[in-house]
Amino acid sequence: MADPSAATTISRTGDPGHPGGDPGHPGGGSVDDHPAAESPGRPAGSGPERRTRWWRRPWIGPLAVVAVVFVAFSLPPYLSLDPARSRIPNPPDLSWYHPMLVVHVIFGAVALLTCCLQVWPRFRRRYPVAHRRIGRVYVFAGVLPAVAVGLPLGAVSPFGPVARVSNVLMASLWLLCTVAGYRAARQRRYADHRRWMVRSFALTTSIITNRVWGAVWTIGLWPQLDTTFGGDEDRLVQTVAGITTWLGWVLPLLIAQWWLDRTSTSRR
Repeated sequence: MADPSAATTISRTGDPGHPGGDPGHPGGGSVDDHPAAESPGRPAGSGPERRTRWWRRPWIGPLAVVAVVFVAFSLPPYLSLDPARSRIPNPPDLSWYHPMLVVHVIFGAVALLTCCLQVWPRFRRRYPVAHRRIGRVYVFAGVLPAVAVGLPLGAVSPFGPVARVSNVLMASLWLLCTVAGYRAARQRRYADHRRWMVRSFALTTSIITNRVWGAVWTIGLWPQLDTTFGGDEDRLVQTVAGITTWLGWVLPLLIAQWWLDRTSTSRR
């Protein structure tokens, strides 16, 4: 679920959402980073993978640091199981909401942390068995359970109808991309597997960009609280949530698709 709680940065911050050829590889590097997977007899480290040095992918380290810091900051309030510490208000008369939110946050954190290892080409190449096992964790202990509880949570989001539609659509696409990538790996269609998992990875990490957009729009719209929003903070929060829930996952997905199309075109 693309959690819109970043809108509450008026007074709060966010939480995690909420992502070799084997199940659970969320892409990274180039679309054919696994020449050995495509050609089992090809020696590891040959071809394009050898020519791609670590400094060609300077985003991997910062991504891992951001993901770890994000989870370390966001997860503890939910591990306390105290609804009063939740950064998302509990909808009235929905006693099941907070327990399911805790489950969603925990599995979303698993997906976010494991996908950082999966997009590390050097790790995939040197530790293929670990890559496959972590990939299964990403799928079965991360994305799938996070989506299972994320769909009903998104449908009753306290941040308004625009955020609800975004949350349900994002969770559905997250499930679709991950399952499609998993099936492609099982069928040994590794190129398709990587493309689908790049999209899954973009949706997994969108919870972080969601928080960034939430802060940006809150700061930008807060001065208009007394004019445009008539002093109604709830209207402001729902407006910010409606904008950020869509931007949070749509832009990363579009960028991922652009990157896939660009790398595919450059190899023709």
